[in-house]
Amino acid sequence: MRDFMELFFQNYLDRLQRQHSEMESAIAGFSQDGLDWSPGEGMNSICVLAVHVAGAERYWMGDVVAGEPSGRDREAEFHVHGLDKTALVARLKDSLSYCQMVLEKLSLEDLAKPRIRNERQVTVGWVLAHVLAHTAEHTGQMQIMRQLWEHRGQG
Repeated sequence: MRDFMELFFQNYLDRLQRQHSEMESAIAGFSQDGLDWSPGEGMNSICVLAVHVAGAERYWMGDVVAGEPSGRDREAEFHVHGLDKTALVARLKDSLSYCQMVLEKLSLEDLAKPRIRNERQVTVGWVLAHVLAHTAEHTGQMQIMRQLWEHRGQG
C-alpha cells in the first residue's frame, strides 16, 4: 500500500499526465501548416506552445527544484517552427518523464523547502503548483488554436 507521500506525488503526476494527453490530442492528426499557424501577431502556434511547455517544465522541475541546469534558451522556444507531430510529442514525453523522475525523489517535507529563482525565493510546493498551472494554461491555448485553425474562414 502506498503511503501519503507517494500518493500525493502520484496524484500530481496524474494531473500533469492528463494535461500532456490533452496536448497530444491537440497535436494528433494535425497538418504541419496547422502546427505552425498563428492567428495573429504576438500569438503562438501549437508548435511554439508545445516546445515552450517542454522547456518550462524542464526548467522549473530541473533547474529550480532539482538543481540540474538545462541550458534552456527560453527566447528560442518562441521562434521554433517546422517541428512535426512526432518531434513535438517526443519533446512532451521527454519532459513528462523528467518531471516524473524529479517527483519520485521528493518527499512531503521537500514541498516547504526554499528555492531561488531570479533572486526571488519560492518553495518547491510553489514551483509544483506553478508548473501544473502553466502547463494547463498552454494546453487550453493549444486546444483553442486547433479550433481556430479548423474553423478559420467559416464565418
